[in-house]
Amino acid sequence: MKQQKTGIVIAAHGRHYLADVDGSHVQCVTRGKKTNVAVGDIVDVTFTSPDQAVIDKIQERKTLLYRSDQYKSKLLAANVTQLFIVVATEPSFSDDLVSRATVAAEAAGIAVRLVLNKVDVADNLAQARTRLQVYAAMGYPVHEVSAKSRPDAAVAELAPLLDGQSTILIGQSGMGKSSLINLLVPDADIATREISAKLDTGKHTTTFTRLYHLSGGASVIDSPGFQEFGLYHLSEGMLERAFRDFKPYLGGCKYYNCRHLAEPQCAILDAVGAGKIAPMRHELYGQLLHESSQTLY
Repeated sequence: MKQQKTGIVIAAHGRHYLADVDGSHVQCVTRGKKTNVAVGDIVDVTFTSPDQAVIDKIQERKTLLYRSDQYKSKLLAANVTQLFIVVATEPSFSDDLVSRATVAAEAAGIAVRLVLNKVDVADNLAQARTRLQVYAAMGYPVHEVSAKSRPDAAVAELAPLLDGQSTILIGQSGMGKSSLINLLVPDADIATREISAKLDTGKHTTTFTRLYHLSGGASVIDSPGFQEFGLYHLSEGMLERAFRDFKPYLGGCKYYNCRHLAEPQCAILDAVGAGKIAPMRHELYGQLLHESSQTLY
């Protein structure tokens, strides 16, 4: 009888997965054409050789963070407890991406922290702080670091936040996410090279999601930089609840089925008018509502 064990998926590239099973890295594939496995998944596997296995079952997930467009979903990570959104003073970051990431995390029940990197670039610091104020006002913590010029201070700020957590870092290209990973995860470069070799992705393909184990059972997940964060999978009801800044006003509208777009006596619209909800957040809500109506899958 073939050996069956349980492991955690630590890397994914296409339909190829790498799982940590009892401390060994095992190459895994799914049965058939399924690609619904995410980094962070706890999986039951059947060995087909000493270092290869088939994924039989994904154990129940505590959380799942993913993005989606009109046609398909892209799983980012499973069983994460917190999301670090990495932005920087330069290059300029996308408010749309940051806001969408907060909405995705809220919908999935994942805590959010914003990490402002490159605070040593003094010329752009005030503007970046102003732009992040809208998130700070909602209660999202903002942590200011400089991975390159003040690495020790960055580790002192962020490392304690990782204890006991499964943390995923996301951000656009150029924000310094890789520099932060290398600070927070000892030997991350070495681990990534090993994972690349085992995944057979070659030297030129480091654009895959991977999980690093930290001491004490914590983990950090690094994801490729991306410029878009579709949320086509969120229904109308899920959307309004995923906007943290809407929550104090939900249930206060005149009509129970209010869509918060142009209805009379809408508590959300009143809050926007009173400056309690940022106009850009309400505009994003309208955009996401439109996207959710376009879903084809």
